[in-house]
Amino acid sequence: MITVNIKRYDPVKDLHYTESYEIEEIEKMKVLDALAQINKKYDADIAYRYSCRAGQCGSCAIKVNGKAKLACKAEIMDNDVLEPLDLPIIKDLIVDRTELNDKIKNLNMYMASEDLEEKKNKPEIIKPEEYARCDQLRGCIDCFSCISMCPVIKKTDKYVGPFFMRGFSNIEFDPREDESLSEKSVENGIYYCTSCGECSKTCPKEIDIYGKAIEKLRAKIFSEKQGPLKPHKLIREAVLNTGRTVQPQKDSKYPEGFVKEYNKNKSSEKKNKIAFFTGCMIDNRLPWIAEYLINVLKKLGYEVDVPESQVCCGSPLFRTGQIDIIPDLVKTNYETFKDYDTIITVCAGCGATLKNNYPEYGVNLNVMDISEFLDGKLNPDEMNEVNVKVTYHDPCHLVRSQGISKEPRNILKSIKGVEFIEMDKPDQCCGAGGGVKSGKPEIAEALADDKVDMIDKLDVDYVVTICPFCEFNINDSLEKKKSKTSVINIMELLNKAYE
Repeated sequence: MITVNIKRYDPVKDLHYTESYEIEEIEKMKVLDALAQINKKYDADIAYRYSCRAGQCGSCAIKVNGKAKLACKAEIMDNDVLEPLDLPIIKDLIVDRTELNDKIKNLNMYMASEDLEEKKNKPEIIKPEEYARCDQLRGCIDCFSCISMCPVIKKTDKYVGPFFMRGFSNIEFDPREDESLSEKSVENGIYYCTSCGECSKTCPKEIDIYGKAIEKLRAKIFSEKQGPLKPHKLIREAVLNTGRTVQPQKDSKYPEGFVKEYNKNKSSEKKNKIAFFTGCMIDNRLPWIAEYLINVLKKLGYEVDVPESQVCCGSPLFRTGQIDIIPDLVKTNYETFKDYDTIITVCAGCGATLKNNYPEYGVNLNVMDISEFLDGKLNPDEMNEVNVKVTYHDPCHLVRSQGISKEPRNILKSIKGVEFIEMDKPDQCCGAGGGVKSGKPEIAEALADDKVDMIDKLDVDYVVTICPFCEFNINDSLEKKKSKTSVINIMELLNKAYE
């Protein structure tokens, strides 16, 4: 037998409550079948939607253990919690889609080309490569799961959300459409998206909503000079002028950044098989993290190069659509790192960019996040005891963009004296990415505040992460709320264990 927990809503009594049911365990049973069995066995009269049972209509979308899924596709597991999407509830698991359907109508989510009928009769207009560009975007089944899971929508009414941005992109890149949707996309909040990727991971049709829709739309907007925001333009100027998005602090121990300081009095020749890609933030704003990484790797017997010719990976430019200077950055970094067996990163955004975006430019490097590299290589008996309680924040560009979640936790659990406590939603976006921290700071602050509320419930010493943007954003909120918890990079904690 397995237990299924269902969050229900009685509209007559305006009552929210949870009921638990035991049902026969059947291998690979779908959530939809479990609901049917519960209603039959208990006469529970649980209200839920479904139609095709084939993952094509989207009507059966609900949340399973906090994640939006299609009930006809998701397998039921013991002690699962089922609840409605984050939309107005009609009854039990049925939500009211009226507002979203009205918005689709009001935003004119259809092609408006005046000679569309004429173009329909000329299939040669749609070239195979152009069709392929937006073909996946047409696979949407209107389940609204992405809307339910988007963290930004819950913080502002100025962002219509990933469903609509996918729709805009679908129309924008259709070769039969003449009208530009750049202005409409900006008006409806495209620069509020944090690039967390939750929509892409949630989509039951596996549509890469952020990468293939929002990011491409931002690039189109940039090409038409409709955006980006002023702070984003300043980042581009900084990269053009210095090769970095940020510069060292004036009072820093590394006045020229970690990379230049490290390479002083060192030969520029390649010496080792492993190279360290620092990224702009680690190089110039958190140089001690780079120092800790080098120290820990030496303790483990690994020598690495830190090539001085490396430049910004381009992540902030990809995220804000400013891709005109990306080819030069890719070329420089390729020439810098092409002869190394392994490239280590300690920045989630850099790692995701090198792994996922560089192949689009024909560059494939063996890139590993530091947690990937260290997982399984640490011996607790060789460490000092570090008596602290910690929790872990999953950076979006690590957990979703790179699929890395277990490795950092394995490392934390291997450090002697560390008590690890999982927070409620460790992979919920903190708001730092996608240019939002600089362009829409109020959204970044609101999302970070939610994260800190989760952290403060745990009464831990540190919240650990592997992303400098997350580190700064969460720290701002911790300080504002006068929390007793501090944010710490995983390398700083490891360095404590190896001191």
